[in-house]
Amino acid sequence: MNEDLFAELLESVREGGAILRGEKEPARKFMIEAPNVKQIRQQYELSQREFAALLGVSIKTLQNWEQGRRTPHGAARVLLQVAARHPGAVWDIVEPALQRTQ
Repeated sequence: MNEDLFAELLESVREGGAILRGEKEPARKFMIEAPNVKQIRQQYELSQREFAALLGVSIKTLQNWEQGRRTPHGAARVLLQVAARHPGAVWDIVEPALQRTQ
């Protein structure tokens, strides 16, 4: 490895360690707001039970999200972001499955 590139990489690792220890502020931060689950559900014009089934979560989980007791994380958060921005994509996946079960 080129010595200059190695020195740059080493400095970057040291800087990352300082940021993790709170000794230095990061150059930039990304803040992602929690999705408004109730608003997303209302856009779909579905009941809590129907929307929970659509997402593959329990109704209690959905209620906790809507009432602010919990916030969705990981894959659930991403799925809600997709549901909010691209409802057609969600229906394209879910509707064929619904038709198979009827």
